[in-house]
Amino acid sequence: MVNGIRHWINGQSADGTSGRYGQVTNPATGSVTGQVPLASVDEVDTAVGAAAKAYDSWSTSSLAKRTQVLFKYRELLDAHRDEIAALITAEHGKVHSDALGEVARGLEIVELACGIPQLLKGQSSTQVSSRVDVESIRQPVGVVASITPFNFPAMVPLWMFPLAIACGNTVVLKPSEKDPSATQRLVELAAEAGLPDGVLNLVHGDKVAVDRLLTHPDVAAVSFVGSTPIARYVQQTAVAHGKRVQALAGAKNHMLVLPDADLDQAADAAVSAAYGSAGERCMAVSVVVAVDPIGDELVGRIAERARVLTIGPGDQETSEMGPLVTAEHREKVASYVPLAREQGAEVVVDGTELTVPGHEDGFFLGVSLLDKVTPEMDAYADEIFGPVLCVVRASDYREAVELINSSRWGNGTAIFTRDGGAARRFQLEVEAGMVGVNVPIPVPVGYHSFGGWKESLFGDHHIYGADGVHFYTRGKVITTRWPDPSDGGVDLGFTQNS
Repeated sequence: MVNGIRHWINGQSADGTSGRYGQVTNPATGSVTGQVPLASVDEVDTAVGAAAKAYDSWSTSSLAKRTQVLFKYRELLDAHRDEIAALITAEHGKVHSDALGEVARGLEIVELACGIPQLLKGQSSTQVSSRVDVESIRQPVGVVASITPFNFPAMVPLWMFPLAIACGNTVVLKPSEKDPSATQRLVELAAEAGLPDGVLNLVHGDKVAVDRLLTHPDVAAVSFVGSTPIARYVQQTAVAHGKRVQALAGAKNHMLVLPDADLDQAADAAVSAAYGSAGERCMAVSVVVAVDPIGDELVGRIAERARVLTIGPGDQETSEMGPLVTAEHREKVASYVPLAREQGAEVVVDGTELTVPGHEDGFFLGVSLLDKVTPEMDAYADEIFGPVLCVVRASDYREAVELINSSRWGNGTAIFTRDGGAARRFQLEVEAGMVGVNVPIPVPVGYHSFGGWKESLFGDHHIYGADGVHFYTRGKVITTRWPDPSDGGVDLGFTQNS
């Protein structure tokens, strides 16, 4: 059993003292590989105290010093990306190529943070009135809590803390207790890059640690990614304690396929977007809306591709999809397939009986494809967060958009069509924060911001990009008026002839 999972507080590794531990498993084998300490309130307080102490010097450090650390950090992450990806595969289960892609997307935000001198430039207006100038600047908010999910143990932390510390804040990071090792490695590398003690701290934990971060008086802001019920709880609790919050939540992402679309392209996109990373991502396509008359043909092409996916351990090169993260989650996801059949859906592909030879104790689940799903069915109404794809039929474009907009979530959506006018209309009419046109998973690049609408976001700011900078800083406006030397009251020190 691996026992190297520890807290990181004030620049050094720290054993847990609460006496409480959680188990870390390898989802491909079902075996326990380590124990993660679950922080007590006192341990969280120690981490917050270290961050608060470090804030005084870090918040006033030069942009040159911050960027020097961040450039070094980017170099170290790039050198260790394969190691980090292996840790993700071992504890989350996703295939190694997916894990490498996750690290690469996180690196984008580190690169964005390296440009913080440009991102923090203020604005000024001269002579707004007689001898009066006005300047707008942005300053850090203080100690930031980052609470991150199991499905992206490297990418989501990298979406948060590099930009937060670039802005001059200090951070207490609480990763998922299900797969903590990759996140811990990110923090160790930040220290190796020269980040001063206390600027970035890590506490492992469960609800005890989360609740203390949400209520601690020295925490100024909270960044969170997770399910909708927990995001709502995080936002309400933290706001009640005077904190600013960005809480990114769940989704039910729809992919609209119009009759003129390239059906092979659409089918390829649906399979990769629905089943990649075993469907355990908030931007996964979980509903395909097929507009008549192409429904049968599209479903057939998706099924053809889904049936030949190679499912196996994430560290095998031939695997295209790995296991789910826990046995409990596997059983929950699998339960939606027979229930959908009972409620009237057509189960075109049933992956619930899949076994992987030699890995019978792993948390593997095959892919499932459900056709003729209606909004009343549980498989449509719930965020399944697994490899189950629903197909809903629509008679025309208008009915399809009304269906999508009636969802309580509004994270991401996509349209597949050859018609530029239809695509333009869709991107303006659809109620979602991120839209793809012939792109199934429209995750923005680092210099744009990521975030949804409706119950996919609690708070006013999206993550990273310009929104991220604004979230991690406060605006200040300075108005100045100085006497002019011509008033006669200022001696400029020039020599004068007698």
